[in-house]
Parts: sequence; C-alpha cells; structure tokens
Amino acid sequence: MADPIVYSFRRCPYAMRARLALAISGVALELREIKLSAKPEAMLEASPKGTVPVLALGDGTVIDESIDIMHWALAQADPEHWLERNEPELIAQCDGSFKHALDRYKYPDRHGVDWLEHREQGLMFLRQLDERLSGKGQLCGATRGLADAAIMPFVRQFAAVDPDWFAAQPLLHLKPWLEGHLASPLFAAIMQRYAPWSPGDAPVAFPQVTG
Repeated sequence: MADPIVYSFRRCPYAMRARLALAISGVALELREIKLSAKPEAMLEASPKGTVPVLALGDGTVIDESIDIMHWALAQADPEHWLERNEPELIAQCDGSFKHALDRYKYPDRHGVDWLEHREQGLMFLRQLDERLSGKGQLCGATRGLADAAIMPFVRQFAAVDPDWFAAQPLLHLKPWLEGHLASPLFAAIMQRYAPWSPGDAPVAFPQVTG
C-alpha cells in the first residue's frame, strides 16, 4: 500500500500543527506542498472544501481537519506521549475566540473592524497561556505535548503581526515558550521549504524528526 499523502501549505498554522504531530510520530508520508491560489485537482477530489491540511490514506480514507490528523498521527506512534498532554477546551478556545480575534487583528480591512480591539481580545488569551505556563514550562507540564503543538502556530502568527509590540508585552513565560518551540529541531524540520507539487513530480518524503 502506498504511503499516506499529506497536502500542506508551509505557512498555514493548521497545517503546521498537523505537520508537527506527523513528524513526531515518525510515520512514513508523502508531502505535497500546494499553492493556495492553484490548488491541485487531486487535493480537491480528496477534500472538496479545499483547505489544508488534507491527509489521504492508502485505503481511501481522507482526514481534513488538523486536530483529527494530529490524533491519527499520534495513534500510529506517540514517542513523546503527546496524547497524555492534551487540553481540548484550551485548544477549542484557541480555535474559536482567539482565532477570531487573530484574523481581525491581522486583516482589519478585510473584516471592517477595529484592530486594536481585537488585539486586546487576543492578548487576553495570551495572558491566560502565560499564567498557565508559570512554573511548568509547557501547557500541560514540564514537557511539550499535543496542546503545545496545537496552539503554538497560532501564537506565532499573532506575535508576527507586530513583533515590536509583542516583544514589549510582559508575557514572561509565554515568550520563552514560543521561542523554544520555534528554535526546536522539530519546528525547523516541518518548516523546510518545498516547491509546489504538480502531478508527475517525484514523491517528497515527509521529515521524521525528534528533538
């Protein structure tokens, strides 16, 4: 049976968190990087909604929600016991109210809103994370887990909107947490650059990294 195929877009936070879990699991995969402006027919046939990530398994099963992909990957292999360090309610808050604020902070003209109001709303969630990280190092204890990998890409995106402003915030635990994840070999591996996939291209093996 052919290896599973994951359709991804390097900068998408949903795709990032799926790649983090897939990489840590060590499962053999083919990676297909896409251009959002030219989505390949093979991906759209697998998942007509047209969003990344999409995981197409050899038996015809398609998983096109990032959290579901993370759980699938870790069910195959979970060498760091990420599933033991999960916090579904916190992840839901990230994906709900925080993502809502993030989109409107980053793209205020697109949404016709006051970006300062939404930046403050997002900051409230960051303060919550900062308090949770106090004395722990990670969101569910001393070592990274599913909750960290699921939330970190969205915090990264929020921080990148105005790096100078973010650097000035008194988030004494959150900022080292974010910097540690961004500096990890795991993050470097899943952020490698690949040319967009086209039919007939040689398969690209997905990176398998620990550390």
